[in-house]
Amino acid sequence: MSEPTRIRVGGDYEVVVGRGLLDQVGAVLGDAVEQVLVVHSVALGAIAGSVAGALSRHGYAVHLAPVPDAEAAKTAQVAAGLWARLGQAGFTRTDAVVGVGGGAVTDLAGFVAATWLRGVPVAHVPTTLLGMVDAAVGGKTGINTAEGKNLVGSFHPPTGVLCDLDVLRTLPEADFAAGLAEVIKAGFIADPAILGLVEADPLAARRADNPRLRELVERAVRVKADVVAADLREAALREILNYGHTFGHAVEQVEHFTWRHGEAVSVGMVYAAELARLAGHLDDGLVTRHRDLLGSVGLPTSYRGDRWEELIVAMHRDKKSRGSTLRFVVLDALARPTRLAGPSEAVLREAYARTAAHPGA
Repeated sequence: MSEPTRIRVGGDYEVVVGRGLLDQVGAVLGDAVEQVLVVHSVALGAIAGSVAGALSRHGYAVHLAPVPDAEAAKTAQVAAGLWARLGQAGFTRTDAVVGVGGGAVTDLAGFVAATWLRGVPVAHVPTTLLGMVDAAVGGKTGINTAEGKNLVGSFHPPTGVLCDLDVLRTLPEADFAAGLAEVIKAGFIADPAILGLVEADPLAARRADNPRLRELVERAVRVKADVVAADLREAALREILNYGHTFGHAVEQVEHFTWRHGEAVSVGMVYAAELARLAGHLDDGLVTRHRDLLGSVGLPTSYRGDRWEELIVAMHRDKKSRGSTLRFVVLDALARPTRLAGPSEAVLREAYARTAAHPGA
């Protein structure tokens, strides 16, 4: 078995990418920790059990904490239940939290760790492609409210992230494809080699046994690691990681989180590309490349045309907004992201009409 790849995120921690890594989670936490709360989705009991066994062998007292699947985990009620578990077990600052699951679980586990005693260590074992290349890396944590996604949260870098590619073999195909949206996003904003790897064999890219999977994950992680190391708290540069997310998060909210995050971001990138073309930033060829590439891996590239009023309300709650001014991440060219502030209502509507005017809307 080849050695794992270790990608530094600034001077704070490493993202480890490889196979057969679950037994290394104890090394990520270090010897100062005494107790560990393993937060995991209900569906991942077996993987969480493997992680708990490795932690027990390392000498920690381990507490398993199953939570609902997907976005249903990211609520104040679920977080409060985990705080109660920590209090009942007497967790102090020499104890830690480990998140085992997809992006929703790592967001929740990170938020609980950030807020317990104003911050205890957290490590992540992402089990989805999306979690590996996006949610588990960068220290952003959060929960949802009725008013929007990730509106409550904090920045709390983990002590480490273990990306064990073996666990992706059990991921449903639709969930794996949804994770590709964040991989492709990294290609559009920073590393075009990612796009070439996907375009060379889109069918292989959709499978967990793709021989180029490790390279895709490593490239996407490096994009995020470079950005967050330069801008931990999203003061400026880090906003480029939200390419496709303003419209995408709005779709998730309007659809009551029945859409996968990556599916919504895929449509969001098409919307951002159309918006950039209308604003004079982007040529027709790159807009078409968005649709062709995302569609080739089975991701949606259009959205229904009768939800504009709900979508615009949701977009105004986006964290990039400033007062009543909507701000979008768009491209000037491939791997040249920029911001578009305050586009007119007519331009916003036209981009929506173009996003809805294609097969699948």
